[in-house]
Amino acid sequence: MTTKGTPGRVIRVDEETWAAFGEVCEAKGLSRAADLRVYIKREVAAFRRRQKAEASES
Repeated sequence: MTTKGTPGRVIRVDEETWAAFGEVCEAKGLSRAADLRVYIKREVAAFRRRQKAEASES
């Protein structure tokens, strides 16, 4: 458990990409973890919208 109350996750990313991602996040004013959470939540919401739309078409 991390200090923020969420469990830590391990991902594998090559060093060059991780460093570049750090630069991107710094420019956005976000930590890598915060940016990944934003991305994951956006993807989950989009998936749920698609699932709901497909269910209503049936």
